[in-house]
Amino acid sequence: MTASPASPLYRLLGYATPWRRRIQLASLCSILNKVFDLAPPLLIGAAVDIVVQREQSWFASIGVVSLDAQLLLLTILTILIWGLESAFEYAYKVMWRNLSQELQHATRMDAWKHLQELEMAYFERNHTGQIMAVLNDDVNQLERFLDGGANELIQVTTTVIVIGAIFFAASPLIAVLAMLPMPLVVYGAFRFQHRLAPLYADVRERVSQLSGRLANSLGGIATVKSYVAESFEVRQLETESNAYKTANAAAIRTSSAFVPVIRMVILMGFTATLFLGGKLTLDGHLDVGIYSVLVFLTQRLLWPLTGLAETVDLYQRAMASTKRIMDLLDTPIGIQSGGQPLNIHHGGGTIEFQKVRFEYLDGQRVLHDLDFTIAAGQTIGVVGATGSGKSTLVKLMLRFYDPSAGTIRVEGRDLREVQLKELRHAVGLVSQDVFLFGGTVRDNIAYGTFDATDEAIEAAARMAEAHEFISELAQGYDTMVGERGQRLSGGQRQRLSIARAILKNPPILILDEATSAVDNETEAAIQRSLERVAHDRTTVVIAHRLSTVRNADRILVLERGRLVEQGTHQALLDRDGVYAGLWKVQTGDRHAAGIQTSCMDRGD
Repeated sequence: MTASPASPLYRLLGYATPWRRRIQLASLCSILNKVFDLAPPLLIGAAVDIVVQREQSWFASIGVVSLDAQLLLLTILTILIWGLESAFEYAYKVMWRNLSQELQHATRMDAWKHLQELEMAYFERNHTGQIMAVLNDDVNQLERFLDGGANELIQVTTTVIVIGAIFFAASPLIAVLAMLPMPLVVYGAFRFQHRLAPLYADVRERVSQLSGRLANSLGGIATVKSYVAESFEVRQLETESNAYKTANAAAIRTSSAFVPVIRMVILMGFTATLFLGGKLTLDGHLDVGIYSVLVFLTQRLLWPLTGLAETVDLYQRAMASTKRIMDLLDTPIGIQSGGQPLNIHHGGGTIEFQKVRFEYLDGQRVLHDLDFTIAAGQTIGVVGATGSGKSTLVKLMLRFYDPSAGTIRVEGRDLREVQLKELRHAVGLVSQDVFLFGGTVRDNIAYGTFDATDEAIEAAARMAEAHEFISELAQGYDTMVGERGQRLSGGQRQRLSIARAILKNPPILILDEATSAVDNETEAAIQRSLERVAHDRTTVVIAHRLSTVRNADRILVLERGRLVEQGTHQALLDRDGVYAGLWKVQTGDRHAAGIQTSCMDRGD
């Protein structure tokens, strides 16, 4: 099991450098445990030697002539060796298990921290289920190997070396014949490892797909039920589960063949020891005690080597998982933070788009040479048909993506040059797609402002017109909202999201379709709270409902990624262009509907 620079084992050893001393100490305990574990056959040989040779035994040759003294010394050695073997077994188990837990925790946390730094494009390219499989199943697979497999590999190697040395010391001829199958065993282990590697890589991929299907189906359980698609989802999961089962079956067939093959190879060495050793003993060329030691040691060699198959299997599963973990940790961070402070205060927050173009990796152009300035403290509306690029503006202002060309500046600073955390601290986002975390109402309002007092949380809720409905909940602010806030209505979730942004108190506020999914009464309440929140802030309102932005200082009209109009609500109506057409459609002018409906239906 070599470790080339590109191999998962090499990468794992590099990652585990901080634990190197502890790994070495645990390995030493594993080696010493196995050395003392192999000593009892020597004691049995010594006992046979005492009974057969009596005053001419090996003990007598070192000065212990009395048979009683020889037996007493043998007893003391037995107690000592068994005690040391037990002590080192305890030590290596504690060390390896603690190491496995610490490395499991460290890899999961490092992978999670690295994920937090990755750009949004990474999460759009990779399914949630695949990421979850790495963080859970792959990390756990690595832990299982470190918990037992690493020790097994060390002890098998120790067994071969120690027994080989004893054989060569006792009888070089028998040693050569007994150890002759060893190269075949090693070769077989490498061959099986080579064949298992792609099989277990396929197994890990199938686990990811299975996890992805489960996460996707559970996330859309309301849609599944409303479309009576339970049977369809069961069939889809059955397909993924069968693919996982089939991939595992291929790996099982290969790994299961290892033990019978290795057993027959080892049998060659065992029979050579029995036959040749017995003949040499009968001819008087080998002591009876030595012969018994060799027979017992051959047995002790047999079982660890047949168990090598399971260890190789565990190792290969762990390496497949390690590769996926290391690949995640090695994923480059596409959006790097700049080094300059931003230092925006309330009343500031000028935003400039200078010849900004943006296209996704597939080459799809979304924005075309946008040029506009939002003055500090202004409220700007951004409108346009679906697919015009409104939501992309939000992603660029928060620097979820960088422009393909052009520059975005805040307070005169290029976003790529400022500290990323400072930028995002300065921007509050209220999105149409509200995400609430499992926890209480209080926890969700204070998310991101974790040191907020109860008084500040309640004040933010009052400003968001959320305090009244919160007070009517069973436990008030301590009410659990359920996964993704499912115990609350859409309007309630939206108002908690606004309260969260209010508590953050950012100088720049972005409202991305914040009222598009609520009823008229809730929209009116949200609009009132947003008007209060927008005071003394630079506010960007992305809206589909034009009534939301009619009072904005200026409205930007996008069409297919281009800025086609800008001005106040009345000025745009007087211009009788794209905005006026959208307004007529939304206010019920059916004549305009025929002209503008196609514009409204374009995909974003």
